[in-house]
Amino acid sequence: MMLTTVTNPALDDRITGSLIGAAVGDALGGPVEGYTPEQIAERHGGRVQGIVGPWNGDDWRTARPIAPYHKGDGHITDDTLMTHALIRVYTEVRDHLDAYSVAGHLVPDLMTRPRWIPELEAEALPLQRIFLAEKWLVARLHYGHHDPREAGAGNIVNCGAAMYMAPVGLVNAADPRAAYAEALDIAGAHQSSYGREAAGVFAAAVAAACLPGATPASVVDTALGLAKDGTRAAIEAVAEAAAAHTDFETALVPLRTAVAPFDTVGPDYRAPSLAARRPSRLHSIEELPIALGMLLIGGGDYRRTVLGSVNYGRDCDSIATMAGAIAGALGGEAAVPRDWAKSVAEASRLDLHAPARELAAVVREVFVRDRERRRAHEAAFARLTGDAR
Repeated sequence: MMLTTVTNPALDDRITGSLIGAAVGDALGGPVEGYTPEQIAERHGGRVQGIVGPWNGDDWRTARPIAPYHKGDGHITDDTLMTHALIRVYTEVRDHLDAYSVAGHLVPDLMTRPRWIPELEAEALPLQRIFLAEKWLVARLHYGHHDPREAGAGNIVNCGAAMYMAPVGLVNAADPRAAYAEALDIAGAHQSSYGREAAGVFAAAVAAACLPGATPASVVDTALGLAKDGTRAAIEAVAEAAAAHTDFETALVPLRTAVAPFDTVGPDYRAPSLAARRPSRLHSIEELPIALGMLLIGGGDYRRTVLGSVNYGRDCDSIATMAGAIAGALGGEAAVPRDWAKSVAEASRLDLHAPARELAAVVREVFVRDRERRRAHEAAFARLTGDAR
């Protein structure tokens, strides 16, 4: 059933819906990440319909030694760990962020402050859980002393920066262009090329979802209006494919077919092609276009959008994180199934509401600062042009 009514949740509700929606999507997608829709259906006896256990059961510690994480059972992954870390930076700075904020605040947070890590089932530094593309931040900024604005150059080009940019969209709620610009600045410390571009477009999509009267179509139109090069082409191709479907089941193959020419990883997600994740103006990450496609197919309904993202497989925790953040911003907290949110919070031993409350306070402070800066600019411009009244 398509979402035909347009709801207009208040700002705090949208922030809460977006952040909890992202975390729940992350937790649902984690246990089936890296697999195909066919493998997922075989493993689970059909499509995933909610929280499931680890792919390898009790052998999760040793089945994949390079990633000995307890993915499943409602545990959030590094997508949410990084999202919450960025929120902590906003609560310290209490203003817009840039690449220097990453070097001065985010990196020390990852390196020095132990947190409960659900996938490790232990208190640990976030640095000990985040994966290689995120460890790059510490290597380049703390140890390499690179210019933060350029530190992302040379890193693998993937969704690493995009996956945690929802807070940037929320700080710039209803101003997608500003969200895009801020996310591009922040992501320069982490990524380059289409990985950095995806960070900007995802933040803009979240900001667009906060506009009164926003719909899945308006969010995608905003993304297309800002995206460049291969990212724009990939979103356009996936959106065109999505238009023929109202159920994710029939869309799984067509959406993959639509994004495949832009995706450098190749058909086997766990055995990337030699050209995988290299800078290019012709390519795109897979996750963001698919998340937007699932948003269109689901009609903005959180459950349908996220389950489509999860059952797509491949990097589905990040796809569901992005799709969940946008759908949650559109519908507010009530859009996210309460039982899923409760189970994820309890299993991950996290207060999922606390980051939302903290960010909501910062969003209002930043808006006041922006208004003061805008008025000062208007007054100065009026004097320059002789239009002062």
